Amino acid sequence: MPQSILILPQLYPVPPISLPGLRRYQSGGVALTSSVGDSEEFRALREYRPGDSPRKIHWKSWAKVGKPIVKEEQDEYFVRHALILDTFTNQSDGDPLERDLFEAAVSVAASFACEVQTQESLLDLMFVGLETYCFTAGRGLGQTSRMLEILASVVPSQAQSFEALIPMVMNRLSLLSGCICVFLTWDAARKALIQCLEQRQIPTLVLLVAPDLTEPEIPTNVRILRVGQIQAGLMSL
Repeated sequence: MPQSILILPQLYPVPPISLPGLRRYQSGGVALTSSVGDSEEFRALREYRPGDSPRKIHWKSWAKVGKPIVKEEQDEYFVRHALILDTFTNQSDGDPLERDLFEAAVSVAASFACEVQTQESLLDLMFVGLETYCFTAGRGLGQTSRMLEILASVVPSQAQSFEALIPMVMNRLSLLSGCICVFLTWDAARKALIQCLEQRQIPTLVLLVAPDLTEPEIPTNVRILRVGQIQAGLMSL
């Protein structure tokens, strides 16, 4: 019978990465990232007040005391990182060098996706395929296996430019505690994005996947990961 097989990205051991970002207020709580409706952290029970949502009524307490009792909750603050994967290539899919660079970038992103989720934070994976995508995982919202399956299906984007990804990142700046960028090249558009993140005081780790023999002119805050030496480059972070 015809069947299909999904090959997951190669994973590299990643050293503990500490982005010194702060916990951010998340409107609607964790559940809002995966479903409709608010979800906040439970704090206490109190008597019903006019205007309280019926959804917050604690029915068991009402049955005990004979009057409406509601759950009092507080806003949630937690760590949320963005993982930006550069999918933009300038050459055809048949170019072996471009293919190796792209596959290495996907593997680096997958390695960080698995690492960040173990730190009990949210992770927004952002990339451009046929359209702009953002997948959220962590804190019970998604499994590592699902994130790896998504990354295994990512393909190079040649029909759009890097600027297509910027609006989605800008819309989430107020939620982000830190950002990890995995780039395939360094140009004015990528430089502008990093400058914007730095101006908003969002700690950022910028990784550039580059061929082994090239010497790109980049600033000192961009770390180069050489194809064929990815593991060594990650362990030196």
